[in-house]
Amino acid sequence: MDDGAVESYWRAYLGTLPADSPVRRHTYEAWSFGDRPGMADELGALVVSGRKTATCMALWEVEADEELKPRVGERSVILDGGGDPLCIVETTEVEVRRFDEVDEQFAHEEGEGDRSLEHWRGAHRRYFSRTLANIGREFAEDMPLVCERFRVVYS
Repeated sequence: MDDGAVESYWRAYLGTLPADSPVRRHTYEAWSFGDRPGMADELGALVVSGRKTATCMALWEVEADEELKPRVGERSVILDGGGDPLCIVETTEVEVRRFDEVDEQFAHEEGEGDRSLEHWRGAHRRYFSRTLANIGREFAEDMPLVCERFRVVYS
């Protein structure tokens, strides 16, 4: 990630806002989706296109690193697999629900594959089975997720 490029992108966004906008006082996080550059590219492109308006992470990941916790109103610079800015999103909703309680609507809003709940469950089982070992956890159907909805505010 090129911190200078990300900061320049953030400043360009701020330049589109009114001088008295409270957002000008906000800080931001810069991050990419997934655990591989190709996944970051693919999912980032879905966000830019407007197809992806939701994401989730294991609550255990947030408990291991509080900085990961999304907050309503927070702005994030979304990066591609090479660490370059793609867009800025605003978190609009955050809720905790179990993996097995994710519904068709949320799966559709995640925007991946055919947008079905079946596809979402399969893709996320594989993802969490692969990544949770990094924090000493294993995938479980009843594991808690932090489910986030967002909107693109700059691209």
